[in-house]
Amino acid sequence: MADARSRAPVESHDGSASTAELVRQAGDQITRLVRDELALARTEMTAKGKQAGLGAGMLGTSGVIALFGLAALLVTVGLALDLVLPGWAAALIVAVGLLALAGLLAVAGRSQVKRVSPVPKETVGTVRADIDELKRRTHR
Repeated sequence: MADARSRAPVESHDGSASTAELVRQAGDQITRLVRDELALARTEMTAKGKQAGLGAGMLGTSGVIALFGLAALLVTVGLALDLVLPGWAAALIVAVGLLALAGLLAVAGRSQVKRVSPVPKETVGTVRADIDELKRRTHR
């Protein structure tokens, strides 16, 4: 086990830190930077997962609405239309209307899911900025 003196900055004769200390500090900073970037990516992907979940929920809800709506409206409207049309025509009219509604909800849910990008764009941007800054500093 190293004691506290081995972690203290080593000063050269002109008062600046030694190369070994600078390398250790750079390693610590890179480790901290990677941890922060991973935390940012996790946060960003959680938000994207919630958005995708909302879209998937909308798709599922459209199926449930289509099922229950089909049953209730087919019976109600079909019986009403049966007064003026043959039974099969009344059922066909109701079925087409409900399937159109289900289709509209499915399209809305699909567009919600498509808006989610699988790439954590904010994290990629900050990592690129970090890399550019490191390049800039090492070229000085």
